[in-house]
Amino acid sequence: MKRLVWFIFAAAFLWSLTACGQEEEETGEIYQVYYVSNSETKVEMHPHGMKADSAEERLRELVECLSRNPEKLEYKAPFSMGFRVLDVKLEKETLTIDVDAAYKELPAITEVLVRAAAVRTLTQLPEVNFVMITVEGKPLYDSKERAVGLMNAEQFIDNDGNEINTYELARVRLYFADESGAYLIAADREKHYSTNTPLDRFVVEELIAGPSGRVEGLYPSVNPNTKVINVTTKDGICYVNLDENFLSVVNNVSTDVSVFAMVNSLVELSNVNKVQILVNGEAPAVFSSNTFERNLDIVTTMDR
Repeated sequence: MKRLVWFIFAAAFLWSLTACGQEEEETGEIYQVYYVSNSETKVEMHPHGMKADSAEERLRELVECLSRNPEKLEYKAPFSMGFRVLDVKLEKETLTIDVDAAYKELPAITEVLVRAAAVRTLTQLPEVNFVMITVEGKPLYDSKERAVGLMNAEQFIDNDGNEINTYELARVRLYFADESGAYLIAADREKHYSTNTPLDRFVVEELIAGPSGRVEGLYPSVNPNTKVINVTTKDGICYVNLDENFLSVVNNVSTDVSVFAMVNSLVELSNVNKVQILVNGEAPAVFSSNTFERNLDIVTTMDR
């Protein structure tokens, strides 16, 4: 059945006159298509004159470009690297690309480059805000066994991919609990992080990791057993999807205090104004709102 789905999908490309490199009148719109180098160490964008008119045909055209190797032999099409695309489905601004199990055999760096190329290319379409890759209908996990989830272009390094393994020094402000568990205390943290990890996810993971043992008076504000499912930011709103451990109280810290520890920490980032926290993909009934803004009323200092 999966092969049948793929053949039907491929047939749609054949009847569509949108194949990359064919002699056909362009609409005047230029899209950037990202390819993976033969060395599989970087991605590079190449301009593509769009030929299709409708939204559905434009999506087909870009997927076709990602599936067909370019004329320049030093680059590869990301969807022609040893795995097959089984299905492509667009629902509510999220494009889901289902691939076969061979995708999991890609080397870790190559897999990230394939994702970067696909996401950067396809989110140029106004109808596509997020891209999700599934493997034969199941969630995709990265090399560290973390669920990849929804992706947008902001999650990937804005260069040719050479910095895929580099690290940068981040200085972030995190909010931990005081001894009573009723208030939060701000603490600055400097740490090198992988540029392959979005800064918003880095903040969430560091907050869950808890305060440094060298600082007295700070206590965990989030259950350290909490697992991060996905973190993404768009239009000033950071969407944080966590597992059910987030709702378990630790050190007398209420769920409300944990929520604002997360919110206040993330809003310190320049691109975040509000935060929406989900638990296993859903907004818990115990939350007072769907999105939260900074709350400084529960913030105190060490010498209070």
